[in-house]
Amino acid sequence: MTTKEQLTELYIQWSGAEPAAVEQLPGAGSNRAYFRMRDAAGTAVIGCAGTSREENHAFISLARHFAEKGLNVPRVLAVSSDEMCYLQQDLGSTSLFDALKGGREAGGHYDGHEKELLRRTIAWLPRLQFEGAEGLDFTVCYPQPQMDEMNVMFDLNYFKYCFLKATGTDFHELRLEHDFRQLAADLMDGQTGDAFLYRDFQARNVMLVKQEGRGNDAEPYFIDFQGGRRGPFYYDLASFLWQASARYPDELRAELTDVYYTEAQRYADMPPRADFQRRLRLFVLFRLLQVLGAYGFRGYFERKQHFLQSIGPALSSLRDCLAADEADYSSRYPHLYDVLLRLTAQQKPAVNTVQQPVAENAQRASADDAQQPQLTVTIMSFSYKKGIPADESGNGGGYVFDCRATHNPGRYEQYKQLTGLDEPVIRFLEDDGEILTFLDSVYRLADAHVTRYLERGFTSLMFCFGCTGGQHRSVYSAEHLAQHIHNRFPQVVVRLRHREQGIERELNNIS
Repeated sequence: MTTKEQLTELYIQWSGAEPAAVEQLPGAGSNRAYFRMRDAAGTAVIGCAGTSREENHAFISLARHFAEKGLNVPRVLAVSSDEMCYLQQDLGSTSLFDALKGGREAGGHYDGHEKELLRRTIAWLPRLQFEGAEGLDFTVCYPQPQMDEMNVMFDLNYFKYCFLKATGTDFHELRLEHDFRQLAADLMDGQTGDAFLYRDFQARNVMLVKQEGRGNDAEPYFIDFQGGRRGPFYYDLASFLWQASARYPDELRAELTDVYYTEAQRYADMPPRADFQRRLRLFVLFRLLQVLGAYGFRGYFERKQHFLQSIGPALSSLRDCLAADEADYSSRYPHLYDVLLRLTAQQKPAVNTVQQPVAENAQRASADDAQQPQLTVTIMSFSYKKGIPADESGNGGGYVFDCRATHNPGRYEQYKQLTGLDEPVIRFLEDDGEILTFLDSVYRLADAHVTRYLERGFTSLMFCFGCTGGQHRSVYSAEHLAQHIHNRFPQVVVRLRHREQGIERELNNIS
């Protein structure tokens, strides 16, 4: 029996009738499958099928406990006898991540409405952590009931193997291990009792649900907390506010931290503000190392470009974090501090085997290069239905790559209004993998060609990517080749144009 059939059977048992419509939802990076199931009147519920009974049991138990507390979580409606499938309340399709898109794309300039959504979300966090922990049986948590030093060491070693080693950063194994153990002990010192650690508190896991009689006003609801456990409350706040791609400005982080602290005082005895801020910064340091390990694995090893693009902002945040507590970190974790100081001194770290060292490339843009003719690389996406783009440089054209052999997200209803710039389409293409293999060959060809054009003093080169509509695959490919050339050849001006989308911009490292 397929997953869809199993959920349909559970739906019939719960409602007494077959669903009128069943739509599979895009994957969210987990091994769970989600379906929106509607009755004849259009009322929907969400069907979920997971591969781990223990993980499903954790979600079901936590959701029921939180619902009894009156917390904003989806209600569990029905559960199969083996707990491999369940039905839950449909909270709609608008996440906080979606609602904050404008602020992210504006480089962290959030408007009043977006800030209010953030304040409302952060104000809810202490209630989830402290009120949600009251009477909670932590033994239901998966994969373990409590965060401990072993968890911290796992994440720190993840950073070591997937980021430091991947980027060729020099370090002394034993000294680094000593500092890791000290950091783990400091993070777990003074555990805050029975606080519920959400573990994956991020904008994608906050759904905005409109309230009856309140116009467009939306209330945050919380999902995907099945990895939660007992632990220090600082972790969730650090995880949310220092999420690299969000680009929250310092003053907004400070305001939201103050909102959290004020609300948390209603539920727990909080430490003095100075102590609270100091320990929060320590968790920010840990969280940044943790995410750099994840970006290293997903970017350098799995070759997913948008994770590589998050490394720069994460290193910038890490640099600020080190500066804020320089005296404490340099004395308490001397070797780790030295490694991180060297790491953040580079614009981007070098990479051992997956891509060419960025720092080394930057050195090539020397004074001699400035005297040479400047190369401009034009990269375009287009629709074959509207013809191959003309070369305005007068050189007769360049490379044209056909993306139509790769899996097309435009065939699926949920992606038809999106483009290759949108996260759901990026995830679809990268999880499928065909586009990554395609681009590996393009990168090698482009690198060789750009290098030769620079050697010969040429001034113009063109790469075009075509697909059926010029909307998904070609946009993704053009975007990623532009970023690849921009990173690898800092002396080159990259002009990017998505013809059918009416988008143009320039990537230029030249000062």
